[in-house]
Amino acid sequence: MKFNYWLPPSITTIRRGYTLSNFFSDLIAGTTVAIIALPLAMAFAISSGVSPEKGIFTAIVAGFLISALGGSRYQIGGPTGAFVVVLYAVILKHGYDGLVIATMLAGIMLFLMGVFRLGNVIKFIPYPVTVGFTAGIALIIFSSQMKDFFGFSIDKMPAQFVDQWELYFQQFSHVNYFSFSIAIISLILLVKLRRRLPKIPAPIVVITLSSLVVYIFNLPVETIGSKFGELPSMLPSPSVPDFSFDKIRSVFPDAITIALLGAIESLLSAVVADGMTGDRHHSNKELIAQGIANIASVLFGGIAATGAIARTATNIKSGAFSPFSGMIHALMLLVIMFLFSKLIGLIPLATLSAILIIVAWNMSEFHHFKAIALRSQRDDVIVLLTTFFLTVLIDLNTGVQMGIVFAGLLFIRRMSAVTDVKDIKQNFILSSLDEEEPNFDKNDAYSIADRVVPKEVEVYEINGPFFFGVADKLKEVLDFIEFPPKVFILRMRNVPIMDATGFHALEEFYELCKDDGITLVLSGVSKKIRLKLNRFGFDKVIGAENITDNIDMALIRTNEILKN
Repeated sequence: MKFNYWLPPSITTIRRGYTLSNFFSDLIAGTTVAIIALPLAMAFAISSGVSPEKGIFTAIVAGFLISALGGSRYQIGGPTGAFVVVLYAVILKHGYDGLVIATMLAGIMLFLMGVFRLGNVIKFIPYPVTVGFTAGIALIIFSSQMKDFFGFSIDKMPAQFVDQWELYFQQFSHVNYFSFSIAIISLILLVKLRRRLPKIPAPIVVITLSSLVVYIFNLPVETIGSKFGELPSMLPSPSVPDFSFDKIRSVFPDAITIALLGAIESLLSAVVADGMTGDRHHSNKELIAQGIANIASVLFGGIAATGAIARTATNIKSGAFSPFSGMIHALMLLVIMFLFSKLIGLIPLATLSAILIIVAWNMSEFHHFKAIALRSQRDDVIVLLTTFFLTVLIDLNTGVQMGIVFAGLLFIRRMSAVTDVKDIKQNFILSSLDEEEPNFDKNDAYSIADRVVPKEVEVYEINGPFFFGVADKLKEVLDFIEFPPKVFILRMRNVPIMDATGFHALEEFYELCKDDGITLVLSGVSKKIRLKLNRFGFDKVIGAENITDNIDMALIRTNEILKN
């Protein structure tokens, strides 16, 4: 049973029956995706700071393994725009060898995430954080393309957004109008073809036309061949970089970002595929495949890879039946590289910049960004804008980390507002001192309204999770009691969970009661929380007889205390 749990769809599809008709469907879909993936793979590689063939290597190796081993029937893997910012920064700081080490570490992390079944945990990253860093990445991709769009002669591009635009303003008197014209025309054609002829692979059409124009008229614009030389026609032999503890330590934070980003992007792509097909992906299998694919990709001279949403959607729309379409897409790219490597060198970089500008716009999800920024509650807006601006102005690591931290803090604040400490006798809510609201439920079998509570007794109730975010509320209770009671009954029937800080607050509250000569009695303590209190030894401190199952037992215990 466990073995079958880990079998990828590529194997289960064959077990269920794979016909010749299914193969032809996959062949058409895989070939279509390969044609679209070729320019994107090269464009993402160039924008990441490496030569274009590394993008093709990635699409071939990682694309094949993600489809063969992954948990989605339709997922297409390869280099994506999400990684551009991170990879460029890593290469700038540590070189390509540093990127290889970081990606291999990220691959190991992704593999372990899948093995330990953490696929569902990734889904808990707040949506404003995802939209914020995605929009930030899109803006940085757009910014990085201005060099080739305007044909600026810049040897080394800075990684920072502000530094890039300072350099651009210095270069605006040196625009290459041939490059600029090709970029503008390419951009217009891409938009028009996408709207009017959506079934035609617009990037290939635009690349073919622009390459012919540049070649026939011998225009002075930069091409893949003029900048990177002739592309290889075969995959390189696998190679491993020199590892050292210092290198691992220096790239480890980037490896975490690559792993986290790869997990989010791949699972998001799988969810989109599920929505289009009605299928259900297996998130843990997908993470394992992503881990293996990333390690293999850099061993064969590639870069980091993940699930590509646009290519996956194209795969589905082209009639894909199984993961074999993704495997065929990778093999078709290998064939194209073998047959047409010399022709690929004729592609103008200005055209690739236009393609990536379209990718950046699609990636930005501007309508979602605007909806959260203008219509969502203030906390979500803070998380969104914090993540976005830190991603753009500092780096993706900082943006994602601070976005998650802010989201966590705001969530704690919301949870704190959910939990309140109430004076049951007076219907008084400690957590909302400016308002009073009745809490008596006529259908409540344990309602305090139906019971006689002695004058020397105070009854309070905690409603909601008792965790570190609400610990201070309990400490403040005694400050609001004018005359200290002889017995303090604390009802905990509505406390589903209790963490160590909550326990510590309860312990401190007991000590405060003890100092004031008050006996603390707990009521409605669940078996789960009672076990936790016993584990901490609190039953011996407070007395096991003072931990009761319900309010009736608590009042019986209270009367015993008052008689003594």
